[in-house]
Amino acid sequence: MKAFLLSCVAIVVVAVGAYYGLNAVGFSTADATTGASVRLD
Repeated sequence: MKAFLLSCVAIVVVAVGAYYGLNAVGFSTADATTGASVRLD
């Protein structure tokens, strides 16, 4: 049971760290999909 709880905590730590880390580096969806040229129909 202790190993299971430790793994759940590790998953949460990795997920939160990845979220903030990737946003800080500029790999968010908004940063990746926007550009200087925008097509308006």
